[in-house]
Amino acid sequence: MTDEREIRQTLAAALVATAKKDDRIVVLDADLMSCHATKCFKEAFPDRFINVGIAEQNMIGIAAGLATMGKIPFAYSFAPFATRRCYDQIFISIAYTGLNVKIVGSEPGVAAEANGGTHMPFEDMALMRAVPNMVCVEPTDATQMEGLLPAIIEHNGPVYIRMFRKKAEKIYDSDAPEFKLGKAYRLLEGSDVTLMASGIMVARAIEAARLLGEQGISARVVNVCTWKPLDRDEIVACASETGAIVTCENHNIFGGLGSAIAELIVRERPVPMELVGINDKFGQVGKNAYLSEVYGITANDIVRAAQRAVARKK
Repeated sequence: MTDEREIRQTLAAALVATAKKDDRIVVLDADLMSCHATKCFKEAFPDRFINVGIAEQNMIGIAAGLATMGKIPFAYSFAPFATRRCYDQIFISIAYTGLNVKIVGSEPGVAAEANGGTHMPFEDMALMRAVPNMVCVEPTDATQMEGLLPAIIEHNGPVYIRMFRKKAEKIYDSDAPEFKLGKAYRLLEGSDVTLMASGIMVARAIEAARLLGEQGISARVVNVCTWKPLDRDEIVACASETGAIVTCENHNIFGGLGSAIAELIVRERPVPMELVGINDKFGQVGKNAYLSEVYGITANDIVRAAQRAVARKK
């Protein structure tokens, strides 16, 4: 079921509500107010909103300066420009100096759709995972985005938020758990294989688990919304209890969620693994559904990967 709330609007409204109580909150935008729904923040706090224009490197420099003065800047742009375009500024001005800046990169992976290859980030999390002390998180729906915001603000250090802008598939209701950074969330129980997914891939993993169940394969589904730091205990437990893992990501499998989990599993509890994600390709123009078929990140692709992983257990 599609969520009634857009993730971008939920984050912007939550920032406005938080900023009413916390004057450290500042928003910077790279001339994408309508894309990110940050106009409401500008209207509520015109003196705490900065539109830097299409100048992302400069935006990161300004955010770093604000952080040195005790502010908590949220710096917004499309994901490739929030990461690739200003990587050195992020690495040196923010991470190396340990500053408390939150970077919001929107339209991840195939969500960029008609914007095409130049705007379609399959590598943003790989880049940010490689930055020491950078927390990397991908909220799954509006409820999780809203629920994670207090933890993101409370964390004293840089955070990269990979944000699907519009209405996502609804995963959580009002009875959602208290969300924390570095915590993975089990959504379905299963005993034969664990499907570890993030972002738009969580709903697809749930659908894949249903299809696998029809074949007699019991699939566990875990939402790994924090790519760094990983929830070691949950991932190792799933490897031990189900004996096989399939990672599901709207991202390049090189350096992405599959790589991160494999780095942990190979040391802690080696089991058969399959990686569902973008296999070393550039982006292109197209609708989400079409691109998902082209790049092999549909629920059916997850099913086939789970079948392979379970077969390898034998």
